[in-house]
Amino acid sequence: MAKVFTIPVPPKFNKRRERTSDPRYVEGQRLLVDAMRYLTQADPMRNRPAIELISEHVRTRFRMSDSPLA
Repeated sequence: MAKVFTIPVPPKFNKRRERTSDPRYVEGQRLLVDAMRYLTQADPMRNRPAIELISEHVRTRFRMSDSPLA
């Protein structure tokens, strides 16, 4: 039979920080969206690779690694 060990010290839980948005994060996202909008209005077919590049950056960088809470 296996022995059971108990830990007498309760675990420490980190306090949850209040969510606040970083204005630089929001401004960066707005700027990228404005750039995609400008490229779309100028010439959507010729600017398609640039729009896809910016879109991929927004999906991978902002959604996964950047956080307005950091």
